Amino acid sequence: MATQAFAAATPDTPFYRPQGRETEVFRHAHRNQLPVLIKGPTGCGKTRFVEHMAAELGRPLYTVACHDDLSAADLVGRHLIGDGATYWSDGPLTRAVREGGICYLDEVVEARKDTTVVLHPLSDDRRILPIDRTGETLQAPPEFMLVVSYNPGYQNLLKGMKTSTRQRFVGLRFNFPEPAAERDIVVTETGLDAERADQLVELANRMRRLEDHDIEEAASTRLVVHAATLIRDGFDPVAACENALVEPLSDDTETLDGLMEVVHAVLGD
Repeated sequence: MATQAFAAATPDTPFYRPQGRETEVFRHAHRNQLPVLIKGPTGCGKTRFVEHMAAELGRPLYTVACHDDLSAADLVGRHLIGDGATYWSDGPLTRAVREGGICYLDEVVEARKDTTVVLHPLSDDRRILPIDRTGETLQAPPEFMLVVSYNPGYQNLLKGMKTSTRQRFVGLRFNFPEPAAERDIVVTETGLDAERADQLVELANRMRRLEDHDIEEAASTRLVVHAATLIRDGFDPVAACENALVEPLSDDTETLDGLMEVVHAVLGD
C-alpha cells in the first residue's frame, strides 16, 4: 500500500496530516459553493484542518467559537455608537461574505437557536445574507464558504443539530488519527523523537479505550502534543503526562489515580 502524502507546514499554511479524503472533499465543496459540516471529538484536528484548507485556498478565514450567548447579531453585525454618531459594524459572517472568505463556526450547536435562521439562506442555493437592520441583502460571491463543526458525543437533546439544518451541508466525520498518523503529527508539531512519540500515542489510545472511568471526553491529539512539547523541552515524561494528559481529563481523584497507573504502565518510568 502506498504511503499517503501530507502537506508540511509553511509560514502561510499550517501543518495538517490528512486522515482520508477530507482535503479533496473540501476542495470540491469550495469549488462548487457547497457548505461543509465537520463532526468529531474535541481536539481531533477540526480547527487545524479548516485553517490549513483556508490557507491552501488563499481565502481569509473568520473563526467563531460558538457559545450559549452567541446570537445572530454577533454573527451578522450591529449598530454601535462612537464619536457621537451611530454606525454599522459588520460581524464575522458578514465580513466573510463581503470578502469571499471562509466563515468557520466551531461547535455551532452551542450557539443560540436564532443563528439557524441566518445560516439557512446562506447554506442553500440562494447563498444570500439578509441584513434586516440595514435593509441589505448580500449575495455571497463564489469564493465564500460556510463551514460548521460540532462534537456529536458532547450533546444533549436540546443542543442537537436539526436534520433540516444538517442536510444542507456536505458532511465530514473526523476521529482521532490512526497511531502512525498521530505519531507523525506529534513528531512534526513538536520535534519529539519517534520512539517517545509512539509511547505517547499508545498511552492516549489506552486512555481512549477506558470504559470504567469517569471521563467525559477522550484524550485528544491536542493533549498528546502538549505532553510531547513539555517532554521535548526537557520536562520529566511522567510529570508531563500527568499535567498535560491526565489532569485536563477529570477532577475525580480516583479517576486521576487510575489514569496515572496507565501512564506508569506505558512509560515504565
